[in-house]
Amino acid sequence: METTSGLTDLAVAGGCAAKYPARLLEELLAGFVPADSENLLVGLNPADDAAVYRLDDERALVFTVDFFPPLVDDPAEFGAIAAVNALNDVFAMGGTPLLALSVAAFPEELAQETIAAVLAGADAKVREAGALLAGGHTIRDTEPKYGLAVVGTASPQGVWRNSTARPGDALFLTKALGTGLVLTGVKNGLLERGAQEQAVAQMTTLNRDAADALRPRAPHAVTDVTGFGLFGHAVEVAEGSGVRIVIEATHLPALPGALEVARAGIRTGGDVRNRDFAAGRLRTEGVPAELELLGFDPQTAGGLLVSLPREQAAVLEADFRSRGLPIARIGEVEEGSGVIVR
Repeated sequence: METTSGLTDLAVAGGCAAKYPARLLEELLAGFVPADSENLLVGLNPADDAAVYRLDDERALVFTVDFFPPLVDDPAEFGAIAAVNALNDVFAMGGTPLLALSVAAFPEELAQETIAAVLAGADAKVREAGALLAGGHTIRDTEPKYGLAVVGTASPQGVWRNSTARPGDALFLTKALGTGLVLTGVKNGLLERGAQEQAVAQMTTLNRDAADALRPRAPHAVTDVTGFGLFGHAVEVAEGSGVRIVIEATHLPALPGALEVARAGIRTGGDVRNRDFAAGRLRTEGVPAELELLGFDPQTAGGLLVSLPREQAAVLEADFRSRGLPIARIGEVEEGSGVIVR
C-alpha cells in the first residue's frame, strides 16, 4: 500500500543536520591513509568540499557526493534542495558541474508520484547548473534519502581550497544563516509558514552566480557552509590554513525568523554536535546566546565562506551588489590559531 505521509515524518533528521558528527568523522579519518598521487590536487589531507584530480595542465576533475533525508515535505522542493547542496560543492572548489548521478533510498510503499517529483526537482536544478542528470542508483530503505554524485571540471590553477586563508584577509559570507533554526521553528509552531518559504528559496539557490562573481578576484580560500554550521566550517578553515579567524557576531546575516527561534532557546541536534567539534578551538567573547545559536546552526545548501585580500573587499562587495547578490563581511583572518567570535 502506498503511503501519503509527509516526507519529514519518515526522517529521523533532515538535510545537513543528518551529517555524521564532525568530531567523530575527524577521529575516523585520523587513522585513514590518504591516497598519494601528484595528480590528486585535493583529497583527504586536508579534507575539503570535493576531491580534485588533475588530468593535464589545463583540466582537472572535481568530484563530490552528497545526500540526506528530507527536511521539507514537498518532494520537488526536497529534490531541488538536495541537488543544490551537492552541486554547490563543485562551485565551492571553483569548478563547473558537468554530470550528476542520483543517490537515492526510498521506502517501497512511498507513492511513485512522490519519488518522481523528487527526481524532477533535482533534474531542474542540475539543468540550471549547466549539467546533466544521467542516471544513478536506488535502494530500498525505511527512511527516504536523496542526493547526487557530481563530476565537474576546473582549471588546476583555479582550484579553491578551504585550507589556504592568509593573515590580512577579509572574511565574507554569501548567504544568510539559520536554515535549521527556521525549519525547526516552523515545525514547532513558533514561526509562520512564510518563514520556511524564504528559507526554501535560499536553499534552492545555486552558488553558481556567487562563484562567477568571485572568480576574477582569485580568493585565497573558499568553502560552502553546510552541516557543521558557520563556526564549524570556520574551524576547518582556520586549522587547515594555520591561521586565526575572527568573526564579528553582530555582522552575521540571518534568515527571517531565525533569531526569533534562537531567542526562544530552540536548537537542533546538529547544534550540539557542532559545539562538540568546536570545543577548545573556538572562543566567544560576550556574544549573545542567539548569535551563538545562529553560528552553530547546521545549514543546508548554505552560502560560500570566502577569504580574500582585504584590499579587494570593497570591490568584491560592490560587484556582488551590482549583480543583485547578497554578501556580508563577517570578519578577518589573523596570525595565530583557532576561531574567535566577538
